[in-house]
Amino acid sequence: MKLVSIGDFHTEAGATLADAHIAYHRFGHLLGDPHGRNNVIVVEHALTGDSNVAEWWADLVGPGKALDTTKWCVIATNALGGCGGSTGPASPHPNDGRAWGSRFPALSVRDLVSAERTALRELGITHVHAIIGGSMGGARTLEWTLMHPEAVDAACVIAVSARASAWQIGIQSAQIAAIEQDSFWHGGDYYASAQRPREGLAAARRIAHLTYRGEQEIDERFGVQAQTGENPLGPYRRRNERFAVNSYLDYQGIKLADRFDAGSYVTLTEALNRHDIGRGRGGLNRALGSSEVPTMVVGVDTDILYPYHQQEHISRNLGNLLAMAKVVSPVGHDAFLTESRQMDRILRNFLTLSQPDPSIDSAAGDPTEYSI
Repeated sequence: MKLVSIGDFHTEAGATLADAHIAYHRFGHLLGDPHGRNNVIVVEHALTGDSNVAEWWADLVGPGKALDTTKWCVIATNALGGCGGSTGPASPHPNDGRAWGSRFPALSVRDLVSAERTALRELGITHVHAIIGGSMGGARTLEWTLMHPEAVDAACVIAVSARASAWQIGIQSAQIAAIEQDSFWHGGDYYASAQRPREGLAAARRIAHLTYRGEQEIDERFGVQAQTGENPLGPYRRRNERFAVNSYLDYQGIKLADRFDAGSYVTLTEALNRHDIGRGRGGLNRALGSSEVPTMVVGVDTDILYPYHQQEHISRNLGNLLAMAKVVSPVGHDAFLTESRQMDRILRNFLTLSQPDPSIDSAAGDPTEYSI
């Protein structure tokens, strides 16, 4: 992981984030023109992801894989506001060295894209071959195509909507509330304390995880089974007498609380609440219709969080639809992370379609290598 400074960052809503930095990983070598045709692919992570895409998409990124790092230069940034190295609520404030905490400004998806765009410019890159992202990464990808169409040759938008629906805002706000109601939250200023709002973050993750997985998969895996050694059908309800599914969700909550910051979770979830490509662009359909970047749209047939009809809506109204693809899986929203074989086929097809002009091969094969 490396860091790049983006200076004082001004948010869409008018706040200023002083002395901000963006963390990134690079896999492969940049070949071609960093301001024109090249082999750069930017991959956008989901809500609790990070810039180490070769880890969380391990089956798809690397030599010989769909995103072949012997041919492509894959760059992934950690979103502004995250906790994977980029400036976020846990980062030290430049004025006093204490964590930003409640002083950290609210961000939009457009802010995340603007920060990343600035980071790439600082690395000497003003044009990329493709942007690929799923879930929150898909929202960022979609905004890239509308905010900076001149900088992108093609895009692959996966498992997301053109704006947050009322249902999505509601379920995401419930997660934020779970964190804010933790007694250790302290209005977001808990960083100087030995305690963290772990219970609130774990509760938020339990809510979220039910939207990440498919109802069919969860029921087939757990049904009404009791957790081994526990009895959820006893004469009194006890927290330690659980159904197997409760144990599974508890595990998912604890696992996230061990690796992720609650302040970043709130910040990035709020950014998803503000996601709306139609804002200031004449509405959703007009915004989609104005898109000039060839874009593949991918959805999951059992997605509860971002139902497939939302990707169909994007594809029907996009000004430059490259292709539409469906992942068929009982897993639900997370299938774009777990169904490696299907995603391998989809991404390979996307890259084939994204370079109809054979000249891209010669551009990517330019022996000029840039250090970033």
